[in-house]
Amino acid sequence: MSTSTLIVGGGVVGTAVAYYLAKAAHQVTIVDQGRHGGACSHANCGYVSPSHIPPIPQPGLIGPTMRSMLSSSSPFYIRPRFSPALFSFLTRFWWNCNAKQMQHAATGKHALLHSSRQLYQELIEGQGLDCNWEKRGLLFVFYEEKHFEEFQKLNDWLARDFQTPATPYCNGELQKLEPALKDEVYGAWHYPEDAHLRPDRLLSSWRGILERMGVKILEQHKVTRFIGEGNRLRAVQCGDQEISADRFVVATGSWSPFFNRELGCTLRIQPGKGYSITMARPTICPQIPMLLEERRVGVTPFEDGYRLGSTMEFGGYDSSVNKKRLALLKSGASQYLKEPFTDETYEEWYGWRPMTPDDMPYIDFAPKYGNVLITAGHNMLGLSMGAGTGKLAWQMLDKLTPHVDPSPYRLR
Repeated sequence: MSTSTLIVGGGVVGTAVAYYLAKAAHQVTIVDQGRHGGACSHANCGYVSPSHIPPIPQPGLIGPTMRSMLSSSSPFYIRPRFSPALFSFLTRFWWNCNAKQMQHAATGKHALLHSSRQLYQELIEGQGLDCNWEKRGLLFVFYEEKHFEEFQKLNDWLARDFQTPATPYCNGELQKLEPALKDEVYGAWHYPEDAHLRPDRLLSSWRGILERMGVKILEQHKVTRFIGEGNRLRAVQCGDQEISADRFVVATGSWSPFFNRELGCTLRIQPGKGYSITMARPTICPQIPMLLEERRVGVTPFEDGYRLGSTMEFGGYDSSVNKKRLALLKSGASQYLKEPFTDETYEEWYGWRPMTPDDMPYIDFAPKYGNVLITAGHNMLGLSMGAGTGKLAWQMLDKLTPHVDPSPYRLR
């Protein structure tokens, strides 16, 4: 029997949830405080990356690496300020920097990443999503030999425990594979199963499909209040309007902690500001997307554009654009690429990634309301995990057998 579901949040996760629910013949409405697909899902690097299994908190990260995050020139920067929420987040982050927690998080991440990679392939082929989808893999590029060699241990672990091996290229073989890299760049590991797409076009094309399926999308609708009856949510209030439904999904990314009281739980999510610059393709343009590891810069070639992205800034909900962070992208790319950027810039952008202390998302029912499902905290991988999360959310709401084990994503 068809039921009505209201999804709060119109990013890639909310869109994916809406798709699978609509496909199962449910009535679906998406409300977003801004425009659909206009927040963190808009101009990220566009990776669909089953290779991104290792969590951010790892053994050995505490110490020099964490101290470097206090430097404004570091790719990962913590702006010093008084914030109990940030202190709680960092304390729990440090607690997760051990082998046991790393393995646990990697297992959970792998399931969603692997699932999403397959589901995106099915969606793009079956629905004809127009999003510049390309299957060229992803290069983890190392300027120095010692860093390239150090990655061997991590790659061996991924190959052994998750059947996700990479192919190494060095000693000039790398430049034959990717001529856009400078000769002095030592080597790279190529993960062939990764893919990439243009995220803004994915959301635009997917929206058209949703609307043809009957999904209502309400933009500029900020949820200000939850209206419950007992242990069930009856409606949400957006301005002067009440919108009711049988079930609700909270897919609000970095904004989710503002609903902690209404949900009856503590979502330890911090906004990690990432930046990107989209520009015209250089004459010597990379063919394969890549991560420039020592400088933490992502490089994505599109059919009609070129993007440098990444960096991480923990500075709260600051909506200003830090030009110094944008400059780090260009200076980092300049170390590796023959033609690192062009003067024809299309867009300078930032988005708040919803970061959690263990690098795992929350996908679970809210303690306060049994008909509210939380799908938030996908860290740097909302796009990569989006399709798998959408399918899992539908299965949990309809009480079907889940295609991946949902236990790693329970509220903790």
